[in-house]
Amino acid sequence: MDILIKNAHVIDPANKINEESDILIEKGKISKVAKNIKTTSAKVIDAKGKIAAPGLFDMHAHLRQPGREDEETVFSASKSAAKGGITSVCAMPNTDPVCDNRGQVEFVFSEARKAGLVNVYPIAAITKGLKGDVLSEIGDLKDAGAVAISDDGKPVINAEVLRRALEYAKMLDVVLISHCEDLNLSGNGVMNEGLTSTLLGFKPIPKAAESTAVQRDLQLAKLTGSKIHIAHVSCEESIKAIKLAKKEGVSVTAETCPHYFALTDEAVKNFDTSTKVNPPLRTKKDVEAIKKALAEGVIDVITTDHAPHSEAEKDVEFQLAPSGMIGFETTLSLGIKELVQTKILPIEKLIEKMSLNPAKILGINAGTLSVGSQADILIFDPDSKWTVKRDKIVSMSKNSPFIGWELPGVVIATICHGKVIYQRGGTNDG
Repeated sequence: MDILIKNAHVIDPANKINEESDILIEKGKISKVAKNIKTTSAKVIDAKGKIAAPGLFDMHAHLRQPGREDEETVFSASKSAAKGGITSVCAMPNTDPVCDNRGQVEFVFSEARKAGLVNVYPIAAITKGLKGDVLSEIGDLKDAGAVAISDDGKPVINAEVLRRALEYAKMLDVVLISHCEDLNLSGNGVMNEGLTSTLLGFKPIPKAAESTAVQRDLQLAKLTGSKIHIAHVSCEESIKAIKLAKKEGVSVTAETCPHYFALTDEAVKNFDTSTKVNPPLRTKKDVEAIKKALAEGVIDVITTDHAPHSEAEKDVEFQLAPSGMIGFETTLSLGIKELVQTKILPIEKLIEKMSLNPAKILGINAGTLSVGSQADILIFDPDSKWTVKRDKIVSMSKNSPFIGWELPGVVIATICHGKVIYQRGGTNDG
């Protein structure tokens, strides 16, 4: 069915559109963006007072399938993403078995087709089994459809192995996404090293565990001339290294997540295991540095690092709980609350970092409302508020520290491939 979105405030950073307009969708594609579009055959969605923008593109998420279908599946993750206004999701490879071969890449695509909701793009492992020693068949993985390579969840400790991976990535024009962590420094720590960890008596993780690894990986990217993307940046020292590398011409991009600009390590004081993440929540000074880096363009992308865990796993002592929190359904709202309403970013820049930039980094034709492009569209009300309720979370896992928060930014509808896959108040609304 063709769709006509009427009277929306259209924001499309790719085409520098930021004005009231209509959007006509025909045969799953955007056929026209203009004022006063008239048609008799299309279903009309009146978006007066709402924003219509490219669907969000989350380039860093954990869908858990195969291996941990008790935590999440491609289908449940797709539903959760749709509720959050996300139309494209990249699936990290640390599943069981690991996505390090053609068959696993094809499996992710197969499950995404069955779900029939959002676009799901597999990210393949840099090394076999994420063990850090033997490179995966990167060329074959790209040919199968993998959009990037990463050992996310684990760093590639061996610098020689990472160097060779970067060289292959350059040759094959594949982005390498680096999880930067010095395991000797992070050890068995559970939170950021600082006053709060001292007060709580928890084993700490120094910021240097991240920043020294960032510096090494940037040096290897400079050596090889390869593109590198730094995952989940959390601290000021990492930002300084990335900023300097960009000035020196290193082909580096970087991401952060909402919890790194919405929370500090003081959130751990309530012992909510949802606040245990890797890298850990940092200090107020780091939060301010993250916000400044987003405003200056040092950090290019906002991702979720959506990491579902079962209640049984998280309902334990803080030190014993796995790291990670879910993020699909709160990411847009947290961006509005912490960045737009505080004048850190205008709304169009937030959309750019959550849709256009990740698609550009990965070389995927998405994050745009250009005529002829696939109709992946988010309609939301930036001013209306909603409360995060556990029983309304669509994800199979509920490990969110934002339960109970009142947030701005209500997703009204999510459209993917020209089909409405989520509508607030509809049957698919959690």
